[in-house]
Amino acid sequence: MTAYPHLMQPLPLGHVTLKNRVLMGSMHTGLEERGDWNRVAEFYATRARGGVALMVTGGMAPNREGGVFPGAAGLYTAQDIADHRIVTERVHAAGGLIAMQILHAGRYAYGKDCVSASAIKSPISPFVPRELDEEGIEKQIADIATAAKRAREAGYDGVEVMGSEGYFLNQFLVAHVNHRSDRWGGSDENRMRLPIEVVRRVRAAVGPDFILIYRISLIDLIPTGQTWEQIATLARAIEGAGATILNSGIGWHEARVPTIATSVPRAAFVDLTARLRTEVTIPVIASNRINTPEVAESILSAGNADMVSMARPFLADPDFVAKAASGRAREIAPCIACNQACLDHTFSGKLSSCLVNPRACHEVELEYPATDAPKTIAVVGAGPAGMTAAIVAAQRGHRVMLFEAGAQVGGQLNLARRVPGKEEFNGLVEWFSTMLSVSGVEVRLNTRADVETLRGFDVVVIATGVTPRDPGIPGQERALGYVDVLRGAPVGPRVAVIGAGGIGFDVSEFLVHAGDSPTEHPALWRAEWGVGDPATSAGGLADPAPSAPARQVWLLQRKPEKPGRHLGKTTGWIHRAALAAKGVRMIGGVSYDRIAADGLHVTRDGVPEVIAVDSVILAAGQVPDRALADELIAAGLTPHVIGGADVAAELDAKRAIDQAARLSAQL
Repeated sequence: MTAYPHLMQPLPLGHVTLKNRVLMGSMHTGLEERGDWNRVAEFYATRARGGVALMVTGGMAPNREGGVFPGAAGLYTAQDIADHRIVTERVHAAGGLIAMQILHAGRYAYGKDCVSASAIKSPISPFVPRELDEEGIEKQIADIATAAKRAREAGYDGVEVMGSEGYFLNQFLVAHVNHRSDRWGGSDENRMRLPIEVVRRVRAAVGPDFILIYRISLIDLIPTGQTWEQIATLARAIEGAGATILNSGIGWHEARVPTIATSVPRAAFVDLTARLRTEVTIPVIASNRINTPEVAESILSAGNADMVSMARPFLADPDFVAKAASGRAREIAPCIACNQACLDHTFSGKLSSCLVNPRACHEVELEYPATDAPKTIAVVGAGPAGMTAAIVAAQRGHRVMLFEAGAQVGGQLNLARRVPGKEEFNGLVEWFSTMLSVSGVEVRLNTRADVETLRGFDVVVIATGVTPRDPGIPGQERALGYVDVLRGAPVGPRVAVIGAGGIGFDVSEFLVHAGDSPTEHPALWRAEWGVGDPATSAGGLADPAPSAPARQVWLLQRKPEKPGRHLGKTTGWIHRAALAAKGVRMIGGVSYDRIAADGLHVTRDGVPEVIAVDSVILAAGQVPDRALADELIAAGLTPHVIGGADVAAELDAKRAIDQAARLSAQL
């Protein structure tokens, strides 16, 4: 008897039955562009072995002009088809099904040959698209249909036609981009013509016994976006044109509302999927911020969707479904929606991976083989680096003892989890604790290891983390450290935060909030970000109504540049916008003269001034805590030093976990 009966229920689709209600949604990983098809195949096959019913690949371009960037993968030649057949055969051998996403980027394509409904540049690309004429539109339709036919030849079980997120088909649907007056623009009927014709032609190209998913935008979150009436009308027409399933798309990429970051409430948009389900008779898939089997089960049991799509959770744990089905849900590595190793990598041209699971997209070259020479290993420090090193080493068969000077595991994660919008870190710490136990690691809390304690181990790993950097400001004895503040030290109503890196932003977020976190209360979150109802406002936008800030905050940095410039590529704007909405003054180019009873004395542009605050908080960086490592080296031992104890920059958990995993994989 499963704890998730709706999630594990088969879904009949006519010619095929899916073994459960879980779709692995499309993610662009960058694997296909590297041309190592064994590596691509193993990525998908690993997830097929993990029990997911159906997977969707990253977006494959139907033609060169439609590629997200120059050189984007697609099925253009017989060799391309043969390469993709390596993937589909591996997936089928693993017991899985896989669909190929056809993604035409339109004006989002990062190249001078991009095309769209009208010659209107997107705010996220420097290129003005060429407005397609009748012949050009026919070419795009034919190329998409040909891509679908080639996908079938390559052994795929279906295709997903990308019609949301502001890509090509979505661009024709809205007056925001489509300024045409011919049969492809103007009226609702004309603007819908292209996606409907694409689905009709794709179905004709692939035949009836082939899955055809259409990704439909349920809320554009842009000015002059679609209304609900237009969305519902389109959905019914897409069903009539031959779609098998409708998948929920949320928001355009240029929208100024976050949709998949960690601060977005879980299942924040599922009410729209539930509404769509009443408009059509084919299955409907819910998506966005679904990352636990409990959330997925609740969506399905409430009748809000026929299936759930989870993408990044399968980077975090390819065995998500198998663990949920076998009563091991507590062992599912959680996706915390941080974007740091997935989307940030994608938009930086790097291979995607996962902060929580460094093996994601590296399955072939990062393995954790059982050891044939078990060692006794001491790991000092139970932060993310230390816990990862201990777990991987123990899973490989080593005997591991983890020493932690504090009363709980988690290290700096225990500070992060106190910040509103970072509640997902609670589950991450719980998962680490579970895996330490399951893996057989002996954990010694409230124990400060020293040279004598460690002398008898075969291997010593130092993961002692960081200590706050001393900024050397006169009068700083009057200030508070960020650690004390996040642990609950009292702070006045007017606050200056010194240091505008990730920690400074987190501390500021912590300070301006009082009461319930919007991430835990979707209605509050929607009000803060101005998310309305597409039934009453085109695009689903409303006037933002953030709650009043709990404090007046100044966020300061020495560098003469925009604070937050070096935050995450896909999340930095969210943090900056959230603080701006709370009235936080973010100032760069500040030199700190002294901290006094009347406030913080600074100089800006050569002019001294006093920022009259009640509290000053130091968040001016960190330095490695290497004291124990240095003592061991002086005693003639050779420890491995990882994580913040090795490099302190920005408390980079992604780097720390990856470094720890790779070390323990080789011990």
